[in-house]
Amino acid sequence: AVEGARYRCLSLCLVAVTLYGVFTNHYSANGPSRCLLLELLDISVSELLLHSSNQGCSMWMIQHCARDVLEALAFLHHKGYVHADLKPRNILWSAEEECFKLIDFGLSFKEGNQDVKYIQTDGYRAPEAELQNCLAQAGLQSETECTSAVDLWSLGIVLLEMFSGMKLKHTVQSQEWKTNSSAIIDRIFASEGVVNSAIPAYHLRDLIKSMLHCDQGKRASAEKALCSPFFSIPFAPHIEDLVMLPTPVLRLLNVLSDASLQCEEEYEDILEDIREECQKYGPVVSLLIPKENPGKGQVFVEYANAGDSKAAQKMLTGKIFDGKFVVATFYPLSAYKRGYLYQNLL
Repeated sequence: AVEGARYRCLSLCLVAVTLYGVFTNHYSANGPSRCLLLELLDISVSELLLHSSNQGCSMWMIQHCARDVLEALAFLHHKGYVHADLKPRNILWSAEEECFKLIDFGLSFKEGNQDVKYIQTDGYRAPEAELQNCLAQAGLQSETECTSAVDLWSLGIVLLEMFSGMKLKHTVQSQEWKTNSSAIIDRIFASEGVVNSAIPAYHLRDLIKSMLHCDQGKRASAEKALCSPFFSIPFAPHIEDLVMLPTPVLRLLNVLSDASLQCEEEYEDILEDIREECQKYGPVVSLLIPKENPGKGQVFVEYANAGDSKAAQKMLTGKIFDGKFVVATFYPLSAYKRGYLYQNLL
C-alpha cells in the first residue's frame, strides 16, 4: 500500500519526481493494485555510467547531479523523511526542468518512525543500515535507528562511482574499505590523473569523504554538504554531456561558414532555411546564430518542450546542410536564457 505521507514527499519536493495522480488497476492478475502516475523522465545516472566507458563523468555533470540531489535531500530531511534507497538507477534527468530528480520512494520512512525493516540497496547501504538489516533478518531489533544520514552515505558512493566510472560494490564491501575507506578514496582520486586540477578534484574528494564517515553522527548533512567549496567552481559541460542530457534547446554545429556570417543577405537566407527546417519538428520559440565569439557560427534553437528538441536532434544529426554534415547536441536552457554561450566544449 502506498501511504499518503509519501505522496506528500513526491508532490512537495522540487527535485523529486512529480506525482500527477493515483489510480486503482482492477484488472491485475493479483487483484486490485494501486498505481502512481508520474512524470516521464529521461536517462538515469546508471545509464550515464554505462556510457562513460569506465572513464567517469565530467566534473560539470558530477557537480550538477550532486547539487540537485543534495537539494532534494535537504528538503526531504527538513520535512523529516528519509529516502532510504538512493542509487544511480533512482536518479533520473528531467529534460524539461534541466535537473536530476529522485524517484522510487518505496522504502522511504519518517525519521523516528521507520515502518520498513530492510532498507537501501546492496553496494549503497550505510554501515548502520547493514547492521539493522542483519538484525532484522535474525528477528532482532537494532538499538540505533537509521536516520537521514543513510542517504548521504548512498550519495557519497554514487558520486565516487561517477568520478571513477567504476561500480564499487565489491570495494565498499571489502575489509580494506571497512578498515580505511579514506585511503581507498585517495587512491581512486590519485589514479584518475587529476593532480594538475587539484583544487576541483580535492574539493570533490573532501565532499565525498564528508558523506562516508562510518559514524553517522560525523557524516555531513545535506545542508552542510551544499556549502562545500566544490559547488563554487564554474565547470563547463563536455560535448558528451550535451549529447546525453536532453533540454529544450538544440545546438547545431558545422552549419555556417565565416563567409556566410559576413554576407548579410546570405546570412538571412540561411537563417530562414534553418528556421523552416527546425519547425518541422515542433514550434520554435527562438533561434540564435551569434556572429561573434563566444558561440560564433553555432546555431541555437529553442523549442517549446524537450520532446520536440529530442525529435529534432535525432533527425538533424548527420543531415547535410549547405554541403556540410550537421552535428546536433543539446544545450543548457539556463545558460541559453542568460545569454551565456560556451565557446569551446571538450
